[in-house]
Amino acid sequence: MHSANSIVDNFEQYQVNLKKRGFDISEIDKVLELNKQRKQLTTEVEKLRSQVKSSSKEIGALKKAGEDASLKMEEVGHLKSQIEVKNNLLDEVNNTLNNVLACIPNLIDENVPVGKSDEDNLEVKRWGEIKDYSFKPLEHWDLGERLGMLDFESGAKLSGARFVVYRSQLAKLERALINFFLDQHEKAGYEELITPYIVNKETMYGTGQLPKFEDDLFKIDDERDWYLIPTAEVTLTNLKRGELFPREELPLKYTGFTPCFRSEAGSYGKDTKGLIRLHQFNKVEMVNIVEAEKSEEAHEAMVRQAELMLELLELPYRTMLLCSGDIGFGARKCFDLEVWLPGQQKYREISSVSNCWDFQARRASIRYRGEDNKPKFAHTLNGSGLAVGRTLLAIMENYQQEDGSILVPKVLAPYMGGVDKISKK
Repeated sequence: MHSANSIVDNFEQYQVNLKKRGFDISEIDKVLELNKQRKQLTTEVEKLRSQVKSSSKEIGALKKAGEDASLKMEEVGHLKSQIEVKNNLLDEVNNTLNNVLACIPNLIDENVPVGKSDEDNLEVKRWGEIKDYSFKPLEHWDLGERLGMLDFESGAKLSGARFVVYRSQLAKLERALINFFLDQHEKAGYEELITPYIVNKETMYGTGQLPKFEDDLFKIDDERDWYLIPTAEVTLTNLKRGELFPREELPLKYTGFTPCFRSEAGSYGKDTKGLIRLHQFNKVEMVNIVEAEKSEEAHEAMVRQAELMLELLELPYRTMLLCSGDIGFGARKCFDLEVWLPGQQKYREISSVSNCWDFQARRASIRYRGEDNKPKFAHTLNGSGLAVGRTLLAIMENYQQEDGSILVPKVLAPYMGGVDKISKK
């Protein structure tokens, strides 16, 4: 989240930078006007309080001298009424200003390419060979339904559209992937955590889901303002919310498996078949909280960690630097990993790894004491490591055989109890 003073002091920089995102820069003008109103009202309140203080002294002097102080007391009462009115106006202006600031996205890094959509993203790496098949490869939903192990009909029966029931060996493969990812991240120095799936409003605000993306969330319909998490980024990052801690605690490297819940607002008609865009899906998340000067280094390491997961599974992928029009709200710089799906004959996103700089830390007040012992906002980073369902479907499509069976990647053998091929019973 940006401060009003930062926008006022760097107005042109904000205009130029946010315009690259396609953001409505008239919102920046609102900040200037509201900040001006805030300062004016603050000055007026301070002036009135000064008058009250001065008049109160006069009242004391009059009473001490045995003189009538009623007129001065009436004047003070009038001044206090004005202060109350001005303070109410000031509260309204502050609330409006904070709401505007809360919906302004992060500035983008100077290395982010300018573009309007994912078609303008920049490929920076490609790994793995795309396999030639002697048969026409099927898409994962066809494979899963033929195996009798991806049950979309039961998912719809239990909940509705965009839900699925995993059965038998595909359920086991999903669990195997979760454990495999967590073990790999632990080897890389990440602390595994199990966090709540239900969070409060402050937690959602801290990572930027609220107020701008409320329509994308599942809210629990009671008086407690609880939400289902859309990703473990929310809980893992907010663990340090409201804290000021020693620099020696950094870096903090967290990983955790959670189900994720998303309403998929605005995705009507997109990816209506299969596992790409469900309302509930599993993901293993990575979060780093680091010193401000070390976030770029941490970002590169996180991207490499996510890439390693795909390489160990021998899944072809490409790494994309997202352009200004495709980058997420809270990200200053973001890389997407896209895995090759032979059934769809295209690359599809399987991980996003974002460096948010101090954007989330300012919202959530995550601070550490720098070398000079002064408080500094930490930098926060997050990335899928990986989206489990999308990895499963990538394995299904890349490891499929002509008879409809699916080979199990070698690195998953220890997690599959000796099963090396998934076949229809």
